[in-house]
Amino acid sequence: MRRRSPSRRNELSRSIAQTVTAHQQREGAGFLVRRPVPTRGLDQVDPFLMLDEVGPVDYGPGEALGAPDHPHRGFETVSYILQGEKLHEDSTGKTQLIRAGDVQWMTAGAGIVHSELPSPEMQRAGGTAHGFQIWVNLPAREKFAEPGYQHLAGAEIPRAASPDGRIEVVVIAGEAFGVAAKIGTRTPIWLQDWRVGAGAEAEIAIPTDFNAAAYVFDGTVSFGRERETVERGQMAVFGPGASLTVSGAGEGGRFLLLGGTPIGEPVARYGPFVMNSEEEIHAAVRDYQSGRMGEIERV
Repeated sequence: MRRRSPSRRNELSRSIAQTVTAHQQREGAGFLVRRPVPTRGLDQVDPFLMLDEVGPVDYGPGEALGAPDHPHRGFETVSYILQGEKLHEDSTGKTQLIRAGDVQWMTAGAGIVHSELPSPEMQRAGGTAHGFQIWVNLPAREKFAEPGYQHLAGAEIPRAASPDGRIEVVVIAGEAFGVAAKIGTRTPIWLQDWRVGAGAEAEIAIPTDFNAAAYVFDGTVSFGRERETVERGQMAVFGPGASLTVSGAGEGGRFLLLGGTPIGEPVARYGPFVMNSEEEIHAAVRDYQSGRMGEIERV
């Protein structure tokens, strides 16, 4: 076996290239989100277009907010719920209750109108809402794919752990510690929820063609051989390499790991539409306004 020199190993290990702090803004019917991307200085982590952390926020009876009917075209949305419940409805006629721990991976493709509102029980009784909304770009060849979604209940999502059990991973997309996800993606993507105990450490292999980033949403986590710390509400974007060292700083922490092969195509955005050109954006607006993306039919 050929051994790499220490300098070669360090060269292959990813380090933090940029750290950004999420800004806060209101979305949907007025709920507050933390958004590390896009933000000033970080437009995207190709193929990831956006990451919103919603909450945690405590709602009283009748106070819970969500995102009423709105369209999408040209990309995918991922809803990962940690606490609370959402009711998904869309213009294809599908309805899905998304509970704590569940994931819904929706392909907007050619165009869909959907809503994600607090469940009737959440609206009635209130409760704590906490979760993520992530936008994943689609290559030009997939932007007019048939709309639809994949839903996995929390109990169905594969879990992985480090050999010593001090790191636990919810494997939404991709693979970790030899455990593969059940969600199918249209381009190579990792999306994972990592919980790292105090003092725990692991070096994980990451495909060299991936862009990779981590958003810390609880505690503190260190990354890279330099053990640079990233705190709650910050996103670390990693440079090139074949591996990444992850370790729990302080009392440990929890983060979303995002990785994927960059699409590398022009990105034109306008509100809920993400296409490759301004002309395609104009066409999306016309199609939505004329009803070609359908509407949600409720009894």
